[in-house]
Amino acid sequence: MSSTPLSASQPATASEPTDSRRGKGLAATVYVLFLGSIMTVITAPIGVLIAHLCRRRSAGWVGSHLQFQIRTFWLGALAGVAALAAWNLLGLIGAPSWVSWTLGYGFFTACLGWTIGRCGVGINRLMNNQAIAAPRSLLFGGAAVTLDD
Repeated sequence: MSSTPLSASQPATASEPTDSRRGKGLAATVYVLFLGSIMTVITAPIGVLIAHLCRRRSAGWVGSHLQFQIRTFWLGALAGVAALAAWNLLGLIGAPSWVSWTLGYGFFTACLGWTIGRCGVGINRLMNNQAIAAPRSLLFGGAAVTLDD
């Protein structure tokens, strides 16, 4: 038994020390909080706060999940600010209201799919005791998303 962090290709087993799974429950909680933010927006900032506070004390492979979650929150917030600025700009230039509404609904739908996709990939890899391969990615952490089983 080694105490080195697990990589994406080395899943934890029941015989691994508990240190190798430190923070797994918190990472799962953050994913649930992010998904809960679809209904109540306040849970996402709580989730990112937990991820920021626990990232240094977690196992290496769990840390990749926490970094992925932190990036999910901040990229989503940045995109939200950009969409809000574009929406206001459309109002200032006198664009028809349907253009602004189309932008709003399109952004909301894309953001919803992106958030659910990232959380789904993250939960799947977390429950299989695997790290996020590319936690700094813009899409799904380096996972090949297919419809095949």
